[in-house]
Amino acid sequence: MALYHFHVTQIKRSEGRTAVASAAYRAGEKLHNLWDGETHDYTKKGGVILAEIILPEHAPQRFSDRYTLWNEVEQVEKRFDAQLAYSFDMALQNEFSLEENMELAREFVRKYFVSDGMICDLAVHQPDREEGGIQNPHFHVLVPIRPLNADGTWGAKQHRVYHLDEDSNRIKDENGKWVYDAVPTTNWGRPETLNLWREAWADMVNAKFVEKGLDCRIDHRSYVDQGLDLIPTVHEGPHIRKMEKKGIRTEKGELNRWIKATNRMIRSMRSTIAALKEWIQEAKEILKEPQEVYLAQLLSDAHTLRNQAAMTYARGKTKAKKNNLKRFMDECNYLKQRGVLTLSDFEKYLSSVGEKVEASKSSMNQKQTRLKELQQLMEDAKTYAELKPVFDEMKKEKYRFAKAKEKYKAEHEGELRRFYMVKRKLKEKGFEKEPFPLKAWQREFSELSAQREVEYQEYKLLQKDMTLLYQIKGDVDKAMRKTHPEMLHPDKTKETKTTL
Repeated sequence: MALYHFHVTQIKRSEGRTAVASAAYRAGEKLHNLWDGETHDYTKKGGVILAEIILPEHAPQRFSDRYTLWNEVEQVEKRFDAQLAYSFDMALQNEFSLEENMELAREFVRKYFVSDGMICDLAVHQPDREEGGIQNPHFHVLVPIRPLNADGTWGAKQHRVYHLDEDSNRIKDENGKWVYDAVPTTNWGRPETLNLWREAWADMVNAKFVEKGLDCRIDHRSYVDQGLDLIPTVHEGPHIRKMEKKGIRTEKGELNRWIKATNRMIRSMRSTIAALKEWIQEAKEILKEPQEVYLAQLLSDAHTLRNQAAMTYARGKTKAKKNNLKRFMDECNYLKQRGVLTLSDFEKYLSSVGEKVEASKSSMNQKQTRLKELQQLMEDAKTYAELKPVFDEMKKEKYRFAKAKEKYKAEHEGELRRFYMVKRKLKEKGFEKEPFPLKAWQREFSELSAQREVEYQEYKLLQKDMTLLYQIKGDVDKAMRKTHPEMLHPDKTKETKTTL
């Protein structure tokens, strides 16, 4: 099954991450970080098929060594909250061979990243397939955010553009400081550049599908941009995926399973509604009769036709007729209970069902968004509680002198960075200090989960509606073609294949 995934993040010290650790994980190597003194050993990590560094022409050859490259990146960045690298994660395709996937990854990286002056640490992963699952080949690209100058030295990430008055003189603010804008020296972080890369990757993969004579395609656009408006899944991350692989069900895993099941229903029902609407329009154009078309009569005609067909077979004739009668009665009762008597009524009712589908989908989407927010808040609050004792210890009397305090900070640097990160994230959400309303979050999460499940069950009932409406459409269509042989070209009489 063709899959599109193109995800980019930044490796930031403010989030407790380092470029050396990220490079070691992606390459499956053991690397020592000179900046913080930590060693990261991922030599036992499986599934790393390829790990290589691709350099632009002006890059020094010493950067071909992973240890040298990423330690220089760490050393050149002085700030405690420095942004170190861009991390790209892209899905490869099970329809291609391993060699084809690797060459496709290399081609894309060279054409769109290296040609623009980026140093690229490329790693292709093909983890062992989970039992009953599918292969998940993908590749990572780690790129230093700081660009290289033409002479191979590290350049500036941004430059200042000062605000000028009408006489072209620099302007100062009320504190006497120059007013300026910090402008990036590259276009690598711009949204339009990311969109260009995302589209280029989809085009490259689709061209390969065409070359191999395959009908599948991928689309770089979001659900909304594609006009699908489906519910997006949540990012699980390697830790959650590892737990799920071991059979440990997680909240994020459960949420994504629910989202995927719901999206399958959304696609199915929208496809069915579209097919029914198209059929109604074709029927109305061909019939063009002044009187209304009554569905009960047409269903009766279809019932008669089915019984006539059953008479040609000796075996099972009685059972077939009983089933036909039950089908006829079920269809008539369904339409009568909903006040659907004519083809026009059928069209109106179909529109109302479509509105219910969209309203229910919108409501579930809102709940899913809030559940995701609550889940993140609870995770951050848990991390805050776990790491706060480390932070509180630093405030004690024995660390009041600078030397002792700096030593403690160095020993607990990773924990303190994570603490400051979650503290900042909670503050941005309006929760600056303890106590955090953890019980209220948990209660809201449980209530929303229950409400979402109720809506999901109602959605499944709508799905049954779609199944019966499509069955009724088939019977009405059969009866109308009997009396109007010209109705619907043979190519169009073939029912749309819909999975319900």
